[in-house]
Order: sequence, then structure tokens, then C-alpha cells
Amino acid sequence: QVQLVESGGGLVQAGGSLRLSCAASGRTFSTLTMGWFRQAPGKERDFVARLAAIDDSTSYADSVRGRFTISRDNAKNTVFLQMNSLKPEDTAVYYCAARSSVFGSVDAKAYAYWGQGTQVTVSS
Repeated sequence: QVQLVESGGGLVQAGGSLRLSCAASGRTFSTLTMGWFRQAPGKERDFVARLAAIDDSTSYADSVRGRFTISRDNAKNTVFLQMNSLKPEDTAVYYCAARSSVFGSVDAKAYAYWGQGTQVTVSS
């Protein structure tokens, strides 16, 4: 089992920045592929970014590429999502996810472990 706890959400003006953190426990963190997803009201949960354990390769949704950066600190069992140049359309609940595979995936169904979510609200 893997437990995930997100933090760092909040209210920010358009153009601002936030850094989300996700602390993991229960399994060797370096062997987990990590992802971030988001869900806006009335919409499906969408892929945002992922970081593969096998080679630290990253992948981003088109809507956030160039503005968001996913990274990890294996010594602290933590994955981060740095969000810059935020837009009102980035408003959503952001979820951290983990999968017991070293290979990356953009499919939410590929992730077995999920955090409780953290709200990000971007005002115009």
C-alpha cells in the first residue's frame, strides 16, 4: 500500500505561481512512477503531468506544457508540481497519484494510489 498526502494548494491571481507537494509513504518511493491529475467541477479527471521512475522522464498535458514542472526528491519521498503563469482555467482539485511500475502513463486508470486532492483556485 502507498499513502499520498498533497499540500500547497490555495487561491492565487492569474499569472501567479503555486507549488504543490505530495508526500508518499508505504513503499520504496524511488520505484514508483508519479503523476498529477486535476478535476474541475462537472468535468472528468484529466492528466496533468507524470514522472517515470525508470529514467525520470516527464510528460505533460498540452494545456500546461511550458508552465508546469513535475519533479521528485527521493530522499524526502516527495513529488512536486511547480505551477507558473497560472490561468483561471487551471482552477481544479489537483490529485497526486502513484503506480507500482517504473514506466510512465498518462492514463488515470494506470494509477492505483491516489491522494485526497488539494484545491487550486486561480482568480482573474
